[in-house]
Amino acid sequence: MQDTTLTIAQPDGSVVAYPLTVAHTLIIGSGAAGLNAAVQLWAAGVRDLLIVTEGLQMGTSINTGSDKQTYYKLSLCGDDPDSPRAMAETYFSGGSMHGDLALVEASLSARAFFHLVNLGVPFPQDAYGQFVGYKTVHDPRQRATSIGPYTSREMCRALIRQVTERQIPVRERRVVVSLLTAGEGAERRVVGALALNDRQELEAYQAENVVFATGGPGGLYQTSVYPQVHTGGIGLALLAGAKAQSLPESQYGLASIGFRWNVSGTYMQAIPRLISTAADGASDPREFLQEYFSSPDDLHSMVFLKGYQWPFDARKLAGGSSIIDILVYIESVLRGRRVFLDYRSNPAGFRLENLSAEAREYLGKSGALQDTPIARLQAMNPGAIALYAEHGIDLHTDPLEIAVCAQHNNGGLAGNIWWESTNVAHLFPIGEVNGSHGVYRPGGSALNAGQVAGFRVAAYIAHKYAGWTQDAQTFYQAAVAGIADVTAWIGRCQTASTTWEAERAEFQARMTRAGAHIRSAQGLRQAVAEAREQWRRLQAEGCRYDTPEHLAEALRNRQLGFAHLVYLDAVLFAVESGVGSRGSAMVVDPQGRQVHEKLGEAWRFAPEDPAFREQVLETVANAAGEVRHAWVPRRPIPASDTWFETAWAAFRNDEIYE
Repeated sequence: MQDTTLTIAQPDGSVVAYPLTVAHTLIIGSGAAGLNAAVQLWAAGVRDLLIVTEGLQMGTSINTGSDKQTYYKLSLCGDDPDSPRAMAETYFSGGSMHGDLALVEASLSARAFFHLVNLGVPFPQDAYGQFVGYKTVHDPRQRATSIGPYTSREMCRALIRQVTERQIPVRERRVVVSLLTAGEGAERRVVGALALNDRQELEAYQAENVVFATGGPGGLYQTSVYPQVHTGGIGLALLAGAKAQSLPESQYGLASIGFRWNVSGTYMQAIPRLISTAADGASDPREFLQEYFSSPDDLHSMVFLKGYQWPFDARKLAGGSSIIDILVYIESVLRGRRVFLDYRSNPAGFRLENLSAEAREYLGKSGALQDTPIARLQAMNPGAIALYAEHGIDLHTDPLEIAVCAQHNNGGLAGNIWWESTNVAHLFPIGEVNGSHGVYRPGGSALNAGQVAGFRVAAYIAHKYAGWTQDAQTFYQAAVAGIADVTAWIGRCQTASTTWEAERAEFQARMTRAGAHIRSAQGLRQAVAEAREQWRRLQAEGCRYDTPEHLAEALRNRQLGFAHLVYLDAVLFAVESGVGSRGSAMVVDPQGRQVHEKLGEAWRFAPEDPAFREQVLETVANAAGEVRHAWVPRRPIPASDTWFETAWAAFRNDEIYE
């Protein structure tokens, strides 16, 4: 790594110098995926590294989790037969996922898992050394494991220790504001990035390779379970022309919104009261779900089931547990009321003996047959209560405000089997910003995918991109153009008519209203038109910031505002293509199937067209706001050559990287 300056002549003859850092491989982001990429690059002999991040404590991986945050891996316990091919078929069966990516994620899962074990992440094992597991959502075996609600946090802490021990440089308090690219068409590549430091100064970074690990699009939504410190950076890559895939495939579910946390698992299996109040959060409390169920017993059994089936799921709309999410959405978004989980007393008409057999058996085996929801939660998962207490919320005395929130993007940037962007060379999107997942994914597979990516990126860079292939003039031209673009936009912010807060609130509300789990063609057409107009305004005028410290927020708005346009356009394209209701999204259709007899004709949904599971939606955009989409056939799971002698020869000769 070399620190120098980049001097740029101005039209008036003066010269402006910008700090310039040159590193062979630049890693943007410091979640579990980015940290492991750095560790694996170092192990592969690529030592000229630099991590640029808003902060080691600022990402989703280290700040969030759920009732039992899951890590998905190959089965490593008991007599349950498993193999990489079988695991790949589980991934592939979710639909709209490329088979070669599924096979890679499955094949490296054990290696990635044992790397974490060797770093000290305490995944549970029995007396014989077997790593025990359980079934997670969309999992036919017992591949899942966990160390509790903070699994990814402990992964990050272990990886941070490795980064520190290896003395891999880390620049914190940096907000990347632009990716620098050069070349056109098939020759297009990334050459570096621009960032804003904590003194509100632009810095330039030149790199042969950029590992892009900026996480999911948490800043796009009004109701979001992404930690508030995490906004995401996919818009930077979209502005640079990087191809995306499966953008409409996101996951939504019930979560608390004061302290952002998924209320999955035992939070619902304890069967709390669900109440709504007026906007003041106190007056006119109602158990609003009761009117939609034929008996209290059916309602309470469905609330219990929501713990198992936490994500909003289009397959569980009519007669299934996703009705709970819809009713919470109606109560909070459409009626403007506030919704709470109340653990202090049982819901009206509650009787343990009248619950479904499944609920009674589970609670009985868990020793959770107590008289109140808080006592049942204490019996099943005392850590769940302690977690909220750590954040100033006492579930013994305080109702917990919830909403249906954005939780994960299965889509993202398109990468090949080495996680290199499919149309911008030397750019490696990893972690949640990489859109390797399809419609349905096993719970916890995102943590596995992020770790697998580190091994793949490191191997490819070490074997194919270890040298330097860009010249100083190419980078200089890209940097000059990028700095001119960013500084001109900052200049326009000085006279902008709207504040960065107002602009962000506008696109976040639009995404939650039109682009989240409830979608309609009519609503999306209006939303896309509004989004395109907002993007035009942001480009033409910028957005006002009142203190220097808020310049970073204004610059975030630029890439987030663009990303929200691209996402909405992709969702509209999918809906107009006739995909129907699938994954974690319901498409409203007056001619479709009725969700619930008491919701009326307005709540009908379009059934899924399963033919689209054999395709993947690809999206490319440009800064002018032009967005292009195409459905492409998904690639099958490869029939790999496993004859040892030939496979060994291909490995020895580096043919596997071609």
